[in-house]
Amino acid sequence: MGCLLIVLLAVMPAQAFTAKTLTITLNNNGDAEAVMQYDLSFIEQAAIFVHVTNPGTDLQNALQGNLNRPVTVVSADTSSADVIISSFASTTQSGGTTTIATPSFSFANAQKDIQNQWYASLISANFAPQTTTIVFPDGYQTTYYNQIDIPSVSHAIA
Repeated sequence: MGCLLIVLLAVMPAQAFTAKTLTITLNNNGDAEAVMQYDLSFIEQAAIFVHVTNPGTDLQNALQGNLNRPVTVVSADTSSADVIISSFASTTQSGGTTTIATPSFSFANAQKDIQNQWYASLISANFAPQTTTIVFPDGYQTTYYNQIDIPSVSHAIA
């Protein structure tokens, strides 16, 4: 049995976490809902969701630590995560116009952090979403493709 397992592991294709889409929807006070869609292989699902007692709590702790803002995990499963980030963007008002500015952020730390986890040897992670979209309350959108670093975005709403 042991030999069979070794052979199967040797011929299996590389497994990968792939961030597909990230949509950040802002509201007028700067809070944001962030929804990330991703692919996890069966091995990654087993490594993460079987051995981690509460992936939502782990996700919340990681995001709060990296963003320095309160985060509420609405849901987290094997294909998506939905979180609310309080005070994600800053808002300023001047002459009847509200300007909302998002902070710049990067997935580089997540990419590095995963390498320190016990299951790192089981996965190959790509945290740069294929598509990142930031949606402002008036419908204005900014989109980035395959970027690990997302710049600050500012938009005025009349």
